[in-house]
Amino acid sequence: VQLVESGGDMVQPGGSLRLSCAAAGFTFSGYDMSWLRQAPGKGPEWVSTINSGGGSTSYARSVEGRFTISRDNAKNTLYLEMNSLKPEDTALYSCARVPKGGAYYLYDSRGQGTQVTVSS
Repeated sequence: VQLVESGGDMVQPGGSLRLSCAAAGFTFSGYDMSWLRQAPGKGPEWVSTINSGGGSTSYARSVEGRFTISRDNAKNTLYLEMNSLKPEDTALYSCARVPKGGAYYLYDSRGQGTQVTVSS
């Protein structure tokens, strides 16, 4: 299983970013996928999950209405569109594979992450 994130950057509060996660080594279309984030000195925080077909999504309260998760199964790629970014969104963002039959907040593989910094 390979998960490689990209798109992280430093942006000002109120800005936007689009993260991507390229998946390889497994049948991407067969798995629900999630985004997690980890701020300095804190544990991993679940951000969002999308089901295998892309028709169902869920979000943490802290990002609902600002972030949008999506996927392109033909390209084996997961996305996270982030708008109205706040300083508290600063973290290392990683994509993760949800184990088959597992709860949305579980994962069995996780990428190395891409850094998002929100600062003026």
